[in-house]
Amino acid sequence: MSNYLITVNEEELHCNSNDVAILDSIKVDAKTLHVLDKNRAFEVEILHSDFLNKTISLSINGNIYEVKLEDKYDQQVKKMGLLAVTSHKLNEVKAPMPGLIVDVMVKVGQEIVEGTPLFVLSAMKMENIILAQGEGTVKSIEIKKDDAVEKGQLIIEME
Repeated sequence: MSNYLITVNEEELHCNSNDVAILDSIKVDAKTLHVLDKNRAFEVEILHSDFLNKTISLSINGNIYEVKLEDKYDQQVKKMGLLAVTSHKLNEVKAPMPGLIVDVMVKVGQEIVEGTPLFVLSAMKMENIILAQGEGTVKSIEIKKDDAVEKGQLIIEME
């Protein structure tokens, strides 16, 4: 018998496969179920499902619920802290390929986070927006607009 942790709108519930097996439900159509529980009827409509992340949005008698399902493996990974997000400190940004600097989008002293646009590099007739791969503060900018750069050349130094 499998045990599950179900999070419904931030509230955690525990159930097992037997709880699911005894659920009295009838499929109305591809996205709708009619469920009976303790002599009460519920109209359940699936609004959105993401099976990769094990989440589903349900409308139950007109009320919207965000549901996340965790099996025993998901619970173990969470317990071990393997899903903890760590921030990556950025020390320097180098040119990923040779090209021409079209625009510099940051300034010295600016705090950046992962995903912040740093500069635009034109290479092989394409403009590439280079994004921060971590976080930090811009210490120095070693290039300026219209500079030609080589692959691996230091562009931005961080602290």
